[in-house]
Amino acid sequence: MRAFLPVFAVMAGVSLQPAAAQETTLTPQDSDDAVTVSHGYAIIGDLKLPADFKHLPYVNPEAPKGGYIVESVPNTSNFDNFNPFTFKGRPAVFSAQMLETLMGRDSSDFGASYCLLCETLEYPESRDWVIFHLRPEARFASGNPVTADDVVFSVEAMRDDGSTGTRLSIQQQIAKVEAIDDLSVKFSFVEGYPRREVVSFVGGLPIMSRADFEERGLGLDETMDKPLIGSGPYALTGWSMGRWVEVTRRDDYWGADLPLNIGRNNFDRMRYEYFADYDAAFQAFTAGEYTFRRENSSIKWATAYDFPAQDKGWVKVETMPDNGSVSGQAWVFNLRREKFQDARVRHAIGLMFNFQWINDKMFYGLYARPDSYWENQPLEAEGMPTEGELALLEPLRADLPDAVFTEEAYVWPVGNEQPRDRRAMRQAGALLDEAGWTIGDGGMRRNADGEVLSVEFLNDSVTLDRILNPYIESLRSIGIDAVNARVDNAELESRERAHDFDITSAFMGQSPIPGAEMLPVFGSEFATSESNLIGLKNPAIDKLMKDVEHAQTQEEMETASRALDRSLRAMFLTIPQWYNSDHWLAYYDMYAHPEELPAFALGQMDFWWFLPEREAKLKAEGALR
Repeated sequence: MRAFLPVFAVMAGVSLQPAAAQETTLTPQDSDDAVTVSHGYAIIGDLKLPADFKHLPYVNPEAPKGGYIVESVPNTSNFDNFNPFTFKGRPAVFSAQMLETLMGRDSSDFGASYCLLCETLEYPESRDWVIFHLRPEARFASGNPVTADDVVFSVEAMRDDGSTGTRLSIQQQIAKVEAIDDLSVKFSFVEGYPRREVVSFVGGLPIMSRADFEERGLGLDETMDKPLIGSGPYALTGWSMGRWVEVTRRDDYWGADLPLNIGRNNFDRMRYEYFADYDAAFQAFTAGEYTFRRENSSIKWATAYDFPAQDKGWVKVETMPDNGSVSGQAWVFNLRREKFQDARVRHAIGLMFNFQWINDKMFYGLYARPDSYWENQPLEAEGMPTEGELALLEPLRADLPDAVFTEEAYVWPVGNEQPRDRRAMRQAGALLDEAGWTIGDGGMRRNADGEVLSVEFLNDSVTLDRILNPYIESLRSIGIDAVNARVDNAELESRERAHDFDITSAFMGQSPIPGAEMLPVFGSEFATSESNLIGLKNPAIDKLMKDVEHAQTQEEMETASRALDRSLRAMFLTIPQWYNSDHWLAYYDMYAHPEELPAFALGQMDFWWFLPEREAKLKAEGALR
């Protein structure tokens, strides 16, 4: 989903409370309520950094500037424009790199944001509104100042012409945005909408230049053949359409000395190279055509990192812990297809994925399988529902599966060491028989109308073929006409947007502080949008998401999230695949990073830095092209 919808997370064991005031006064805004004036905002607890902080806690404030980093975009056909806010066309990776937000995140304290374009913000205890006071020195790359009018323009443009998910999210939360003066902008929030995250939400919206749009006649709902002008430290300066794209650090960046930016934005140039398939991208890395690689293939990680550049010590290979949210990679059913509206059919198809055999034989035992939308987080449902969960679930019983109330939170079987799990085959066959899909002519399952139960897996990755093909054979062994529909990335995106698929892959993991970002994924109002791939329309799920958003304490948050988690899992909307709790990294040995990375970011293009003497040595030895 290409929407600027910030996702915030809560650390385990931290109480969910309103942010403490940094400076509290009485101001004559809309009421006599105490108004907090601050340099930032925390969804939970207090801001950890004072107003006079020198730099973020995890950066190297002495990190040198210079050099370059090049990564790859594998398994992607091309890009054809530079508008990151529309689903028309295929925007380049760096299309939003030049844009800044009113506040910036602290990657060591998920849920905390500090003023970036703003100098201060103020809001009442009710959070019915917030006013951001902009920095007078903030400038776009054009030289024009960043004004309250630009903020109003940006929000209204995204509200009216952004992607469906972006439009609806803004419309649901923001009642009004107005410029008070050139450097002060006020957001008023929709009455009745949960207030916990609204300040962070608007603080994370990107700000564009009204003058840029007017001078070039741009529309946010149309493709763009040139990049936007932003206020950020980088400008998109070079590209070959569909092949590579590059940003350059601006010497005239207005915010280079802000405490939030010290030790960051260290590379002079950052570049992405596009490759049509994963293997081609890997071979290009071994040949020195790009310099930093995040490995996502277990077979390559286990068997392929013995190439000459590594043997000679040119390439450094590292495993780093990934403390962020589990991505929730899964196959997703399209409930717009009538055959998938029966949960028994979805359950049966999911049972035939033998994770243990796949993990042992093809993943070298390197992966684990997720069950929850909040895997390894305190929001994950376990066992039977608690009294607190039941208090939320009982009024919704009519729209939820009985298993939510009568069984433990669903955990997919891991399978066994044989290619086909006979027990799963018997259970899946029984479910399909019960659902009216019985074995007919040719050994294929048919319904009462004689229609064959066909299942097409939409797939744009050659590396996934080795996983999908045995899974498909298992499905065919119980009479399901399953196929691996290999398409290129452009066709996959086009068909997903048009909802023209049976099953596709997606990342379904949710934030540890779930809020507005859930709605585009599961909400009924978004069922016709690009973001709700499942096509889910369920009033109980809508209500439970509201319960999560309204939670004001850690206990309330956990209770509501667990109720939602067990309900989603009982519907068999997805087939969980696998996850890796580490970053697998390989890079040419000319980069350095802080000794201790923040919990919620790898940050290779944010706060790592370049070592020119090592790059010179690598070039002299012929390591780099």
